[in-house]
Amino acid sequence: MSRIGNKVITVPAGATLQADARTVTVKGPKGTLEVALPLGIRFDKQDGHWVTQRDEGTDPALHGLIRSLVANAVRGVSQGFEKHLDIVGIGYRAEVKGDTIALNLGYSHPIEFAIPQGLSVSVEKQTHMIVRGADKQRVGQLAADLRRLRPPDPYKNKGIRYTGEKLKKKAGKAAAGAGAAKQ
Repeated sequence: MSRIGNKVITVPAGATLQADARTVTVKGPKGTLEVALPLGIRFDKQDGHWVTQRDEGTDPALHGLIRSLVANAVRGVSQGFEKHLDIVGIGYRAEVKGDTIALNLGYSHPIEFAIPQGLSVSVEKQTHMIVRGADKQRVGQLAADLRRLRPPDPYKNKGIRYTGEKLKKKAGKAAAGAGAAKQ
C-alpha cells in the first residue's frame, strides 16, 4: 500500500477541487490547474477531505504520484511556488523588461529570455532572481532553463546558481602543476 497515496488532501479556504473520471481541476486565487487521472485512479470526498482511491490491478506507484501531483496543484493555486537564483560574476546582471528578461552573462551580447505566460520573474539587486508561479513543474523548468544559460563554472564559480547551492571549486592547471613540481 502506498503511504503517500493514502494521505488525505485538505483544500484550504479560497480554493476548490472538482474531480471527475478523467481529470481533477483545482481553482484558487493564483490560478487554475488540471491534473489528468490515469485509468484505475479516482478521487473521493470523505469527511471534508479528498482521498485518492486505486482500483485492484492498478500500478501502486501511480497512487502516490497522482496524489502528490494533486496536492502540489492545491498548494500552487493557494500559495504558489518559487525558486531563487543567484547570478555570480563581475558584470553579470539581469533586468526584467515587460514579458522578457535581459541577462548580461559575460557573452558578447545580452540574452533576451521570454517569460512564459502564467509565470513571473522578479529581479532584486540585479543579481538575485525569483521565479514564481502556481505550477511546480513549470516554475522548476523555467529556473533550470535560466540556470542553463550560464551554468556555474567549477573553476571560477561564476554563473547562475540556485540560492544555497553548494559548489565544489576545482583547482586550475597552475595549482595542479605546482603540486607535480614538488614531487
